[in-house]
Amino acid sequence: MTIQSPCTSVCRMNPATGYCEGCFRTIPEITDWGRAGDDRKRAILADIASRRAAAERLDGGLRSECVSNG
Repeated sequence: MTIQSPCTSVCRMNPATGYCEGCFRTIPEITDWGRAGDDRKRAILADIASRRAAAERLDGGLRSECVSNG
């Protein structure tokens, strides 16, 4: 079974968090993905899920700068 990349083709690093605004990975996680084993990929996906959940709890989330308030 192949574990698919969480990349969403929205490749912008948030300077405040250090996470990609599309997939919530760090630069080392992004660069390591292709050569990472399945266990490491699952660990990255678990970290992403935690980051997304934390972002959703924040008012406006980590992507607030991408959302128009008008």
